[in-house]
Amino acid sequence: MSTYEDRLKALREELASRKLAGFVVPLTDEHMSEYVGSYAQRLAWLTGFQGSAGTAVVMPEDAAIFTDGRYTLQVREQVDGKNWEYVGIPGTSVADWLGEHADDGAQIGYDPWLHTRQWVEAAEKALAEKGARLVAVDTNPIDAIWPDKPLPSDAKLIVHADKHAGKSSAQKRQDMADDMAKKNVDAAVLAALDSIAWTFNVRGADVDHTPVALAYSIVHKDGTADLFVEPDKMNDEVARHLGNGVRVHERGAFEGALTSLKGKRVIADPERAVAAIFRALDEGGATIVAQREPAVLPKAIKNPVELQGSRESHLRDGAALTRFLHWLSIEAPKGGLTEMSAAARLQQFREESDLLRDTSFDTISAAGPHAAIPHYRVTEESSLPLEMDGIFLCDSGGQYPDGTTDVTRTVIVGTPTAEMKDRFTRVLKGHIALATAIFPKGTRGSQLDGFARQYLWAAGLDYGHGTGHGVGSYLGVHEGPQRISAANYPGTGWDEPLCAGMILSNEPGYYKGGEYGIRIENLVAVHEREIEGGEAVMLGFETLTFAPIDRNLIDLSLLSPHERDWVDGYHADVIAKIGPQLDAATAAWLGEVCAPLG
Repeated sequence: MSTYEDRLKALREELASRKLAGFVVPLTDEHMSEYVGSYAQRLAWLTGFQGSAGTAVVMPEDAAIFTDGRYTLQVREQVDGKNWEYVGIPGTSVADWLGEHADDGAQIGYDPWLHTRQWVEAAEKALAEKGARLVAVDTNPIDAIWPDKPLPSDAKLIVHADKHAGKSSAQKRQDMADDMAKKNVDAAVLAALDSIAWTFNVRGADVDHTPVALAYSIVHKDGTADLFVEPDKMNDEVARHLGNGVRVHERGAFEGALTSLKGKRVIADPERAVAAIFRALDEGGATIVAQREPAVLPKAIKNPVELQGSRESHLRDGAALTRFLHWLSIEAPKGGLTEMSAAARLQQFREESDLLRDTSFDTISAAGPHAAIPHYRVTEESSLPLEMDGIFLCDSGGQYPDGTTDVTRTVIVGTPTAEMKDRFTRVLKGHIALATAIFPKGTRGSQLDGFARQYLWAAGLDYGHGTGHGVGSYLGVHEGPQRISAANYPGTGWDEPLCAGMILSNEPGYYKGGEYGIRIENLVAVHEREIEGGEAVMLGFETLTFAPIDRNLIDLSLLSPHERDWVDGYHADVIAKIGPQLDAATAAWLGEVCAPLG
């Protein structure tokens, strides 16, 4: 099938043969992952959409693709509007759209290994009001028409050493067991890949940019566990590392193991375990305790070893980024650079450390109008040149054994307009406001989001993405449950209290469609703050990312004395922490671009 139109037609024919009037195609895998292996890229294969979040619905006459505000422009560039209706979420949910478009008596198919139970219930309710019903398929119809569908990765598991993890797997499982005993629970299902990697102190290479392995686990109240993973992914070193307390089974045995938990009280996470897991537990006679996986919060609250590893990985990564920015300052004005060539050179600088294991996501190397697409992904076909007097936005990160990084810098090649400087400075002011915030224990990220937006709001401006996401320790660059966002959906982790030890991004932005975009992103760690005379437990942020911020885009007249001091102090730290890692020419340049604002 040479075109996306052909693929859409083939899917409709396959659905008709199964007597289905529609099918839902999410961008996820059996573990509700954000980033998925090539074998699970069904949405991209069907539609051409290259973003990291989205869903499609295909019906006999209608087809729609659902994306959030990050992808409003990107989806229109990559998906043909002749065949697909563009639908924005959360304004319209997939369930609501189904309820509006399904005919009376229609059967709408879904893959129970790719949806949560909550989604299934919402879709069933919406369809029932139209006399239609949701039908679980035994096999995914896209797999039947995808002739060269990749196989799941066969990469080996690797041991994540305790010197990086800070706590042994046995101790982590015992902590879970102690918690289960308090809750009168017999076992807990771990379905999220990063939960499994963290719990067992293993890493993998089954998903691009995220060092996880395709596996499931059941942890028991005695601290032992069953790990379900393909046998050829194991080796003797991993087996010795796991020890006798972990029983290893084929991945395909997982569903059967769920049905054997009759009479047991079992934790299953409504957000991370798919509907098929709940169905298997129900059919097996288990009593489901619908709670968050016991690895989620301990994984998010980094221990001292993980925090120190993050600091060290950020210094290494900041030096690579600084070398890149110096190189860019010389080469970009000459002309000839493209988004692709710039991203490739940054990758080379990161690789020079010999510790880079992967990028933490596809580098967003965006010039001019592409910078206005928050999650733009450059390709050979889309790559634009870096032009004089144009903005270049680069959002990138690395995966290192001691930490995960994510940093965005926006620079001007040539001379900025007054409007560019105004917008950049308002973004910078918001970044500073969040970086310097002090807040009481128990504060949610949603309560802090407005700190970063206030100066844009004052000018009638805003941005269509969250201000901060959680970040893992040599794990997912997007990690829950913590985040900083205007959206606050109780029960989904968006209202999670921030705790000391959590790592988040601080990344306000501004995007002018078709012209340019701006984002300034550092990672920060939550820590306790001592306030003289204070009575409450207060928290604040420790900045982890160190790389220069482009002074040429700052309108000094908009900065307060406090904000100038912050920029000068931050740049002094950049010189002190990054300078010693640089060659003489780059160090001299860094001294110039990080000099006091004056």
